[in-house]
Amino acid sequence: MSQTAVSPVRIGRPAIGALGILALALGTLQSVVEPALPMLQRELDVSPAEGALVGNTLLVTGAVVAPVAGKLGDRYGGKSVLVRLMAVVSAGGLLAGLAPNLPVLLLGQILQGVMVGALPLSFILVRDHLPAGASQLAIGVVMALFTGGGMVGTLFAGPIAEGLSWHWMFALPTIVIIAMTLVVTRLMPHDPPTRSETGIDWPGMVLLSGTLLAFMLGLVKMTGDGMPPLAVGAIAVVVAALATGWVVVERRAASPMVDLRMLAKPAMWHSCVLTLVITTSFGMVAFLLPQLFAVSADGYGFGLDTTDIGLFLLPGAIAGAVSDSLGGVAARRFGLRAVLIVGAVVTAATMIALVSLHTAAWQLVLAKALAAIGAGVGTTALLTRTATAVETRDTGIATSLLVVTRVIGVAGGSQVAGAILDAGALPGTGRPAESAFVTGFAVAGLVAALSLLVVRITKKEVQA
Repeated sequence: MSQTAVSPVRIGRPAIGALGILALALGTLQSVVEPALPMLQRELDVSPAEGALVGNTLLVTGAVVAPVAGKLGDRYGGKSVLVRLMAVVSAGGLLAGLAPNLPVLLLGQILQGVMVGALPLSFILVRDHLPAGASQLAIGVVMALFTGGGMVGTLFAGPIAEGLSWHWMFALPTIVIIAMTLVVTRLMPHDPPTRSETGIDWPGMVLLSGTLLAFMLGLVKMTGDGMPPLAVGAIAVVVAALATGWVVVERRAASPMVDLRMLAKPAMWHSCVLTLVITTSFGMVAFLLPQLFAVSADGYGFGLDTTDIGLFLLPGAIAGAVSDSLGGVAARRFGLRAVLIVGAVVTAATMIALVSLHTAAWQLVLAKALAAIGAGVGTTALLTRTATAVETRDTGIATSLLVVTRVIGVAGGSQVAGAILDAGALPGTGRPAESAFVTGFAVAGLVAALSLLVVRITKKEVQA
């Protein structure tokens, strides 16, 4: 009933602009690590698998926070929760900007990871303050603005790091985030909280957060340290126990954090499975390409510095931003299944081609752009389908679960790619052999092809 009361309130242009700039700044802060990762590995003296941890620390926090943020936004209003999360992100960005060593940098990345929760909160605001017919397009635009920030971070991370220091890569976007949060606080209409006779399902939130945290940290440790089978089994048992406990609690809760009936809907769990497969493949190629660009040019690599790596990755960031904005539109025009099939075929073919075609820079640039298009269109189409397939009161938690799936896929893909490079390191130098990159591209292609099988199995549920 309350939703009807707030629906006439529309977002004005200044508020949309502030929300857009905030999304751009968040995307910038998230993306600066990718082109600078080889440089950070050198300065911090860490291996590729450990370097993947620098970026994935942010994603670990995001995986834990996103569903909690979405649920709190559904209950207490997207605006109030968004502002509080941005305060945490700002603290993390400033801490990373002042970090004297790796542990402090990782702590800053942990706090910055809260930004992942901003996406479902933005979807709540969009759905509350825009007409129903415009919600799908608006969600795509929000995703495009966030992804567009990746272009800014990719382009300017190198010049900032080399002209000033890598600390300023984190500090400058943080300053913009602080300013835009203040503007959003002033201009964005309030979305009143959903009234309920029951309280927040805190046990459910704790158990889900614990499950995701154990899974993500376990993934990082297994791919980075080569854990013995007994330790791997122990982690699997812990994750399974936490997940089982969460299901039991949610089934008995008067007001569960996640309505398991919603999670059981084909539109929901099929979207999660497909998103996981698509983003795992993309996470692998997104990690491998900067590493290959940075390998010394006296062998099979290119010997590029951070600025040049950013320039070569920029077309892929642009392609990702455009494809994110068009995912929902393409699904409505051509059908969800057609969009998913085309994206999977393009990504798989691109990765397989890289197995033999990776000796020229333009080949890698084109591959990143094609992979970004395939992943962006597919995942955004799935996200918009999910956002409009659930009840309005569940928009935040449903989309946050899909955002979490994206995070897990990208983080998992990059950690696996880092482990492949570590396993293929040359004795003495520690530099990955060319065969390690070939293996990584082949595995990424096979994972992308797996999504075709998933689409085939779920044929009826992914029809437009």
